Amino acid sequence: MMVGRPLDSARLGETLLPKRLALPIFCSDPLSSVAYATEEILLVVGLGGVALLQLTWYAAAAIVLVLVVVVASYRQTCYAYPGGGGAYRVSAQNLGRNAALTAASALLVDYVLTVAVSVVSGVAAITSAIPSLGGHDVALSVGFVALLALMNLRGVRESGRVFAVPTYGFVFFIYLMFAVAAVRMATGASIRAESADLPLHAVSPYTGLALVLLGMRAFASGCTALTGVEAISNGVPAFRRPKSRNAANTLLVMGFFSVTMFGGITILAMLYDVHVAVQPTELGLPPDTPTSTALAQIARATFGDLDTLFYLLQAFTAGVLILAANTAFNGFPMLASILAEDGFVPRQLHNRGDRLVFSNGIILLALAAIGLIILFDAELTRLIQLYIIGVFVSFTLSQTGMVRHWRTVLAGPGLPSRERARHRRSQAINAVGAVLTGLVLIIVLITKFLHGAWIVVIAMPLLFLGMRGIHQHYRRLERELAVAPGARPWEPAGNHVRVLVSSLHAPTLKALGYARAMRPTSLAALTVAVDPADVRELREQWDAHDIDVPLQVLSSPYRDFTRPVIDAVLDVCARYPGGAVTVVIPEYLVGHWWEQPLHNQSALRLKARLLFTPGVTVANVPYRLPTGQEPGET
Repeated sequence: MMVGRPLDSARLGETLLPKRLALPIFCSDPLSSVAYATEEILLVVGLGGVALLQLTWYAAAAIVLVLVVVVASYRQTCYAYPGGGGAYRVSAQNLGRNAALTAASALLVDYVLTVAVSVVSGVAAITSAIPSLGGHDVALSVGFVALLALMNLRGVRESGRVFAVPTYGFVFFIYLMFAVAAVRMATGASIRAESADLPLHAVSPYTGLALVLLGMRAFASGCTALTGVEAISNGVPAFRRPKSRNAANTLLVMGFFSVTMFGGITILAMLYDVHVAVQPTELGLPPDTPTSTALAQIARATFGDLDTLFYLLQAFTAGVLILAANTAFNGFPMLASILAEDGFVPRQLHNRGDRLVFSNGIILLALAAIGLIILFDAELTRLIQLYIIGVFVSFTLSQTGMVRHWRTVLAGPGLPSRERARHRRSQAINAVGAVLTGLVLIIVLITKFLHGAWIVVIAMPLLFLGMRGIHQHYRRLERELAVAPGARPWEPAGNHVRVLVSSLHAPTLKALGYARAMRPTSLAALTVAVDPADVRELREQWDAHDIDVPLQVLSSPYRDFTRPVIDAVLDVCARYPGGAVTVVIPEYLVGHWWEQPLHNQSALRLKARLLFTPGVTVANVPYRLPTGQEPGET
């Protein structure tokens, strides 16, 4: 009912994406980032008062330059690595395993933060339009994450159709806002934001090195506009053929939208004198005054009396911000699947679910994001400080790996001159991207480390070490499970069977019959003497039914069921070295799931212990009760 009917594996090709659906699925994060990237710049430069707001122009221009270079660089990755994997695959093949795991740990952390930041910022857009919801940020955020996980569990194409509406609606209304603003200003209208006349108090004087660091911090905060750009290169296999060209073209369209929308919002914010602050008191307002986001102020000022357009833009903004997490819901499970295939994360993450999506990865991402939202009380300003470190780590490693990739390709013999020139151009683009993103990474680390980014700096190495540990476990397991040359199937020196008995009933008789069918070398029934009266009754029933299997009564002065059985089984193992010991456990299956916890709990505990007892095999003999049988079953 919730996820939909299972899909046949043969229908995997039907889930491949056309460009019109790939854009909202893979690009909702970078497209939506423009809704708060400008605000993050304004928040930082506002610490120096109104006089320093002009730094916004320089920070925004630098971010646009980086965005253009990164988009151009990842277009080369789409063509060079049509199998997907993005920074992880590029680093693995060109820079080595450690670099690849560094890129992977950075991306995995970033994907979790993408979900948390996107959803929390979407909820902030909702509360800007409906202030009465302001006290329910955590509950709303958790609910939206759960809803997104459910939609993704239904399948990529189905989720893409749902997500296309808010994504394209957001893009349309942003450009409509630009058009309305251009017309109004061209006709001489004076447009000012609601916060334009509010004072913006400087936290402290910023001059010299402090001013440079403030500008760097504003640039680093605004670089959130670049999050999610790599998602398309990770998901090239999800595109229709020709996969690489469709992915690269989708990335180009995304880059155009992101640059123009971010630039336009920044220009309007400066023209309208938008003032934003972390706390209302920084704007000279009472502490409990609800404050609007920068985009909400721009939209309200632009549309004026056209309230319907303002609320529609806020609705689509909230929608696309929340659905921006979908970029991570596609990138995280796909990357986790590749890592699982290579043996760096649990193998279960490689499996596709009923709807041909990586369900385990989706669920894991949702749980991690919910935990982060609860831990940080759904405060966007605190979460945003953890953001983009991982993005630029993966950017830098990916572009450095691509430079080495093109060098290897160019070193090959027999390349036509035209193709060689094309590869050199691609190498130059990636080299510029590597240098630029490396510089941005240094700036981000310097400016954000003490503001909370240290958590990510610790989390990434821990994840790195965890993945290496998992890989070592799988390699060790392979060695231990390997079959030596000339090895033959094990032939035990006899099979010694022991049937556990609590009372003489139909499941016991079935288990005894199954034990006989194994033609055991020795056979006995074991019962634990917890209550002497029960043991006497069992012996009488045993004799009355003339059962010719020896009944061994195990003493249990402390009323423990498990320990006496384990000791008896170990005694059999000691008496018959080289032989197999099989413990047969009868279990009856009840008719309703809610009845199951009332039965078989002792058997569950015993099985858990016996599984770790060397030389012992456990055989469960199920007996379905009449109330649990299917029609016609006997």
